[in-house]
Amino acid sequence: MEVQGRHLTQPEGSGRAGWKGLGKFQTSGRGPPTVILEMSYQWSWPFLFFPGIAFSNGERWKVLRRFSVQILRNFGMGKRSIEERILEEGGFLLEELRKTEGEPFNPLFMLSRSVSNIICSVIFGKRFDYDDERLLTIIHVINDNFQIMSSPWGELYNLFPSLLDWVPGPHQRIFQNFGNLRDLISCSVREHQATLDPNSPRDFIDCFLTKIAQEKENPLSHFHMDTLLMTTQNLIFGGTETVGTTLRHAFLALMKYPKIQARVQEEIDRVVGRSRLPTLEDRAAMPYTDAVIHEVQRFADVIPMNLPHRVIRDTAFRGFLIPEGTDIITLLNTVHYDPSQFLKPQEFNPEHFLDANQSFKKSPAFMPFSAGRRLCLGESLARMELFLYLTAILQSFSLQPLGEPEDIDLTPLGSGLGNLPRPFQLRLLER
Repeated sequence: MEVQGRHLTQPEGSGRAGWKGLGKFQTSGRGPPTVILEMSYQWSWPFLFFPGIAFSNGERWKVLRRFSVQILRNFGMGKRSIEERILEEGGFLLEELRKTEGEPFNPLFMLSRSVSNIICSVIFGKRFDYDDERLLTIIHVINDNFQIMSSPWGELYNLFPSLLDWVPGPHQRIFQNFGNLRDLISCSVREHQATLDPNSPRDFIDCFLTKIAQEKENPLSHFHMDTLLMTTQNLIFGGTETVGTTLRHAFLALMKYPKIQARVQEEIDRVVGRSRLPTLEDRAAMPYTDAVIHEVQRFADVIPMNLPHRVIRDTAFRGFLIPEGTDIITLLNTVHYDPSQFLKPQEFNPEHFLDANQSFKKSPAFMPFSAGRRLCLGESLARMELFLYLTAILQSFSLQPLGEPEDIDLTPLGSGLGNLPRPFQLRLLER
C-alpha cells in the first residue's frame, strides 16, 4: 500500500490488506483490488496518546518526524558510522553470549540490552554497561509494557479506557512504567542542559534542546520539553523492542528447522569466513540469509497492525458508511499471510523470498515496518541490526533447543500491539 496525498491507496497486484475500524464501525477482510479511503494523519489510541513523534497528529507529527529523521541521519542512521556502532555492540554481545558456556538461558534480556544500546548511543550520546541501572530500567519498562499492550488487557483498555481506568489489572502498570522511563529521560536531559554547546551537538537530545531554544519565542512551536521527553521515549521503545523480539522469533524458527540454520551458517562461512565479523557489504552475496531474515519478519509479523489513521469525512466502503472521525487500522497480517502473495503463508519457508535461481527476490506484500505516511522511521537501522546481529551470532554459535526441534511452538504467546514469541531457553554451542 502507499499513501498519495490524503488518500490511502492499495495498488493493483499487491497483498490486499484488511481494514478494521475502531469506534462505532468495525470490519475486517479483503477489499477490492483498489481501495481508496480519505484519511488524515490523525488517530487516537488511549494507551499510546502522547505528544511524541509516534503518536502525535497533524502538523505536530509532520514537524517532529521531519526534524527527527534529519537528526537521526546526521548521527549516522543508514550510514557507515551506525554500522560501526552495531558491529561494536555486537562484539560486546558475543562476549556475553560466550559466558553462557553452553548452559541453558533465556536470550530475552541479553538481546534487549544490546539492541537498546544502539538507539541509546544516538539519543544519549553513549552506550551503557550491561549492568547499568539506567539501561536495566529501560529494558524492564519496555519489555513489561510491550507484553501488557500485546495482551487481552491492552486490547480491552483501548476499547474501554474510561471504564478500565477504575479496574485493577496489569494495564495499570503501564502508566507507572512510562513514568519511570520519563523520569530517567528527564534526568539525562538535565545533565545535557548543564553541558550543552549549541555549536557542537553530541546527540539527539542536544539537537532537540537547541531547537527548543531557537523557537522559544514562537507560541505555536511544537518543540518544548514534553515533546522532547515523549519523542525520546518513542524512539527508545521502537528502537529496542521490535528488533529484540524479531531476533527471538528468529532463534525459535532456526532451532525448529536446523537444516535452515545449517544452510545459513554454510553461506556465512563461504562468504565471510571466520576471521572477521559480517558486514553490510556481505549481504548482497548472501541471498539465502537475506531470505531467511525476511521470512522471519513475515512469519513472526511482530507488529500485525499498522498505526491507525482517521477518516476525515463520511466514507462509503463495501456497503458500509464509515463516519467521519473513525479510526482505521490496516491489518498488516492479512498482507503477510495472503496466499496470493506467498505460496504457503502458514509455513515458515525462506523460499518465499527466493526466485528459481535461488537469488533474493523482493515482495510487494512485505511490510513489517508498517505502511503509509507513518512508515517506521527506524527501518534502515532495524534492517542493519537484524542482519549484522543474526549473522554474527550464527557465525560463532549454533542454536540448540532444550527439547526436540519439532516440539517448538512458533505461534505467538500474545497478539495485540505485537506478536510475542513464547518464552524459551536454549544452548549456544561454539562453532
